Amino acid sequence: MSPMRRLAAVPCGRRSKWIVLLLWVVLAVAAGPLAGKLMDAEDNEASSWLPGSAESTQVLVEQRSFQPVDTAQAVVVYLRPSGITEADRAEATKDAAAFAALPHVVGKVVGPQLSADGQAMQTIAPVDIGSNGWNDLRPAVDSMREIASTDSLGMITHVTGPAGIGADQAEAFAGIDGTLLFATISVVIILLLLTYRSPVLWMLPLLSAAVALVASQALIYLLAKHAGLTVNAQSAGILIVLVLGAGTDYALLLTARYREELRRHQDRHEAMAFALHRAGPAILASSATVVASMLCLLIAEMNSTRGLGPVCAIGVLVALAAMLTLLPALLVICGRWVFWPVRPAYGTPEPTQTGRWAHIGAWIGRQPRKVWIVTALALGVCCIGLVSLNATGLSTAGTFTGKPDSVSGQEVLVQHFPGGTGAPLTVISAADSAAVVRETTGTTPGISGTTPPTTHGDRALFQAILADPPDSQAAKDTVDRLRAAVHAVPGADAQVGGSTAVILDAGRAAASDNRAIIPLVLGVVLVILALLLRAVTAPVVLVLTVVLSYAAALGISAFFFEHVFHFDGEDNAFPLFVFVFLVALGIDYNIFLMTRVREEATHRGTAAGAVAGLAATGGVITSAGLILASTFAVLGTLPVVGFAEIGFAVALGVLLDTLVVRSVLVTALTMDLDRHMWWPSALARIHAPRDAPRDVSSDVT
Repeated sequence: MSPMRRLAAVPCGRRSKWIVLLLWVVLAVAAGPLAGKLMDAEDNEASSWLPGSAESTQVLVEQRSFQPVDTAQAVVVYLRPSGITEADRAEATKDAAAFAALPHVVGKVVGPQLSADGQAMQTIAPVDIGSNGWNDLRPAVDSMREIASTDSLGMITHVTGPAGIGADQAEAFAGIDGTLLFATISVVIILLLLTYRSPVLWMLPLLSAAVALVASQALIYLLAKHAGLTVNAQSAGILIVLVLGAGTDYALLLTARYREELRRHQDRHEAMAFALHRAGPAILASSATVVASMLCLLIAEMNSTRGLGPVCAIGVLVALAAMLTLLPALLVICGRWVFWPVRPAYGTPEPTQTGRWAHIGAWIGRQPRKVWIVTALALGVCCIGLVSLNATGLSTAGTFTGKPDSVSGQEVLVQHFPGGTGAPLTVISAADSAAVVRETTGTTPGISGTTPPTTHGDRALFQAILADPPDSQAAKDTVDRLRAAVHAVPGADAQVGGSTAVILDAGRAAASDNRAIIPLVLGVVLVILALLLRAVTAPVVLVLTVVLSYAAALGISAFFFEHVFHFDGEDNAFPLFVFVFLVALGIDYNIFLMTRVREEATHRGTAAGAVAGLAATGGVITSAGLILASTFAVLGTLPVVGFAEIGFAVALGVLLDTLVVRSVLVTALTMDLDRHMWWPSALARIHAPRDAPRDVSSDVT
């Protein structure tokens, strides 16, 4: 017995299956408490998302020497369109004193300041960010909103600025793990019930996926606490969807092959050993593709993107381990009855051999070239929507699917005060050059004013007020002008940071990541496919089909975002995240199909093997695609545009891969290229009749 076959026999051995089950039970019990602490290990501070080498990040770090704590400005806005009265000003002054007494408010509270048109006031209070990022902003901001709205004398009040926006973001992400977990599990249960049509079988894949999620969260928590792994709300949320979605996919493929082998083997232990031996390489290659693609994110400049890679890779590896050990043990322990009411009895025919997918394969085989050309052209038409893609970053208002208080407050600020009042730029320079740098800053177009400098040792800090809204393109252009101006001051070693600088640096880092990571992921996937299929033609064809599917999904998504959902645009990292998930996960289905086609082609020929492979895998891959697409679609339930966009695009792309690319395009290309699909392997030299696929009954029996 080969080492691979001996390894495959461990989870399904007559005694070893109980040992495997016991080990996973112990692991789950130990991991449970640690998994519950993952949220405590999340780092949602700005520096955990920003590129580490960016000028704005360096300013954030150096700024800490001037302030004992990290702060974000809360801007309390009062509006009375008929004009602010003396009583209004007295009420706002009383509120300012109350703000200063709040536990999380540090430093001097400035205001109230009356707008030039006399219709609005603003009070600025620095809020301690604390060690938990935006989560620590919520208590202070909530208190400010309550104070400002109480006895407001009919004025409209809002709390905005970096602190107000951060608090609203924290509220949007609050409970994200629980919401995603509940929604994803609900979707998986419903689809597993529809797939298996069994009141019991669905529990085993779901249980295995849940154990994998708990184990992966525990491992990631330990790495975050003791090995410096960066985890934030974004990566923690995506981890839930990915582990449950990908884990269920692997479970579906293995269970389908096990059910097939149960009809050929009387002993269920032997049937599972054969199922693991046959399906194991495809599942391993699939997970290796996802893991390798995720690890490519380690070269990213954006800290948030770089941290997402290992988090997702760990989740997929743990899911793989659970589906190749825990699930087989559970299935063998339960026996054939778990498939009730349709038990796969020994010696009964495999229904997929003459089912719907067998007939679809035969239909494609009549004119494969025409089918793949028409399909490719249709996908090409979908790519036209790419002209609507606007992945240049989201404005503050565009970050939320709704309109929270901070966005309304920002709109009032823009109407009645200089655009950047609530989010000034921070300029740090050498102390002896501070006067020159401040003068240079004040004369830079787009700057409406500066504050007196504060010195600490040989460094000085002051703030510059932008004339335009902080998330506008005009403000970003001002940052570039200001940086060029202060960098030119001899010996000043000046740097410019602040909210607008953060947005600018993040956008440029994301664009750089797109250019570096996308080609790398394609190369890695190509190598894995070449090793798995032992060919050159097939990997190139498969990668090209997935890229076409990605472009089509992006085009359709961009059209819907602009004309249906009316989003402002897309996040800077949107194209990269969608690409990595779609290529890594979309290629899975091609791997599942083509490994089976190659297996069948050795004794049927490639064209007939394509029909048999599609017949055997069509149903299970379609079910897997529907489950994975549905799990990612759950992201759309969150009130955050970035998550909604990723969820929609990935779900759409997975459906395209499942229903169109894998079942029609790849199958048609395989039939048309026939044995040349396997060049330069020995399989490319095996001839078979080109019209073989026309006879369904001969192909799939």
